[in-house]
Amino acid sequence: MEATGEPDGLERLWTPHRMTYITGEDAPEGGYEKPSGCPFCLAPGVSEADSLVVARGELVFAVLNLYPYNPGHLMVCPYRHVADYTELTEPETAEVAAFTRTAMRVIRTVSRPHGFNLGMNQGSVAGAGIAAHLHQHVVPRWGGDANFMPVIGRTKVLPQLLTDTRLLLSKAWPAE
Repeated sequence: MEATGEPDGLERLWTPHRMTYITGEDAPEGGYEKPSGCPFCLAPGVSEADSLVVARGELVFAVLNLYPYNPGHLMVCPYRHVADYTELTEPETAEVAAFTRTAMRVIRTVSRPHGFNLGMNQGSVAGAGIAAHLHQHVVPRWGGDANFMPVIGRTKVLPQLLTDTRLLLSKAWPAE
């Protein structure tokens, strides 16, 4: 027996870049509660080349998820720093809905998913990683995308870089 134990015969796919998300190391001092540390407040001010913003509207924008469940996983966010869906104005609510529909159409054109998961996690207890700034997830799904890698191996294999995904989706997003 080796000092490290008996080998188990399993291959390992390491994703150490995710540890910053898991441990919260990349969170700003003071957390995400204030707009000055909120990535959803900061994203619209970053240049197109350096951001994951796919499209910008008058009241909301679409941005790729930095830690996606699947390629094309994006979020629709109001520019305004609000936590709860009930805090949105009627025009913001309408534009979140319109951007969600457009996101689904664009992702269907670019990636041809078999379905979608749409949702908002309201509050950290409900699973919101950044509970202080509302965001609507748009997650494309394909048959078999929940295979043994994430279920057993607790690893997600993503076949496309975020910058490439952003470019494809932003090119296909209709001009408003």
